[in-house]
Amino acid sequence: MAATQTPEVLWAQRSSSTDPEKNLLYVHLAVPDVSPSSAKLSLTATSISFSGYSDTKKVDYKVDLELYDDIDVDNSKSHHSPRGVDLVLRKKEAKDEYWPRFLKETKKVHFLKTDFDKWVDEDEQDTLADDDYGNLGDMGGMGDMGGIDFSKLGAGMGGMAGMDAMADEGGDDEGSEDDMPALEEDIKDGDAKDTKPKIEEVA
Repeated sequence: MAATQTPEVLWAQRSSSTDPEKNLLYVHLAVPDVSPSSAKLSLTATSISFSGYSDTKKVDYKVDLELYDDIDVDNSKSHHSPRGVDLVLRKKEAKDEYWPRFLKETKKVHFLKTDFDKWVDEDEQDTLADDDYGNLGDMGGMGDMGGIDFSKLGAGMGGMAGMDAMADEGGDDEGSEDDMPALEEDIKDGDAKDTKPKIEEVA
């Protein structure tokens, strides 16, 4: 029988009394290689529950979290990837103040950590661009989008390489153009030779 293990949980938050899209919790359950068929995720207004078997780790992950305050389940979303489960949870109460903690329980738990990649201090979140909120809100699709973006980047780099090659060829053309003044000088020299006899004839 597989061992049962509590997964690492990362979290960050935003708050707003006027914009629900900016009044959120970002949660990552580190449950790598848990197939969607074995994963069981349950969200309620006050809790998160997850269980699932990891094919590579050979462990059963299980965690039950009682949240500090209520969330709006209908306007929350989740995304399952090989790395784990990402959640974007909308806080039910709209206010500018941050939650003082993630869990209802005041006692610290070893598996819960702050997600510093997404964390912004309460007094600094107003400086966050709207695009940043949008990207964080679309966290569920970041795994797939990342691959597409990198492939596009690769294609773009390939195009740049082609442009460099064209630039090199253009350099050769420029080199050929540099020879043109010499030809013009030869022509001028020829003209000069032709005019000399004429001057002599006139004399």
